[in-house]
Amino acid sequence: MTRTGFDRQLTEIQEEMLLLATLVDNAIERSVRSLTERDLDLARQVITDDLRINRKRYEIEEKCLELIATQQPLASDLRTIVSVLYIIVDLERMADHAEGIAKIALMLADEPPLMPYVDIPRMAEIARRMLIASLETLKDRDAARARAICNEDDEVDALYDKVYGELVKLMVNDANIERATHLTWVAHNLERIADRVTNICERVVYLVEGKIEELNVSTY
Repeated sequence: MTRTGFDRQLTEIQEEMLLLATLVDNAIERSVRSLTERDLDLARQVITDDLRINRKRYEIEEKCLELIATQQPLASDLRTIVSVLYIIVDLERMADHAEGIAKIALMLADEPPLMPYVDIPRMAEIARRMLIASLETLKDRDAARARAICNEDDEVDALYDKVYGELVKLMVNDANIERATHLTWVAHNLERIADRVTNICERVVYLVEGKIEELNVSTY
């Protein structure tokens, strides 16, 4: 394969990764909306679409491995391929978290809301903003911005603490325990999504600077 052909395949792999990220972003948005709007059809769609996301992740993985096996990429190209391999795993896991939220939306659909849905959508909004920004840093090879994005994870952590504290108080009433537990899982899933965005930012730093650096270590 010529260098031009190799570069084209490498570009295509990165474009497919960005498409996967778009699917994941949509899954996060729809999962939380299915919860807040009690939209059963939307929740089921998120669950169904997770299979498509899984397939796309494995398709990209196979292309990456084939490129490594057949083209023996140079160090900088190899860093790109390895970064893509790690990032698609985190993206697929984010989709799993979104699927989990959608399943909880189905469980709670017939129950009256336990609390106003304010902080949970806010957590999702920040996590999605972080996700989109992290992929922009990848395209721009901007390690400094990748580091800065990780600091936004503190906002998600603070909201998680707030939601968790409120739900624990509601659990004093035995009738609230099951619903409160489910909402705790929702908040935890969103917190984990934000954590996985920091993993992507770490891969951007690795891609640009060639070193592994743990950014904004979570206590959860």
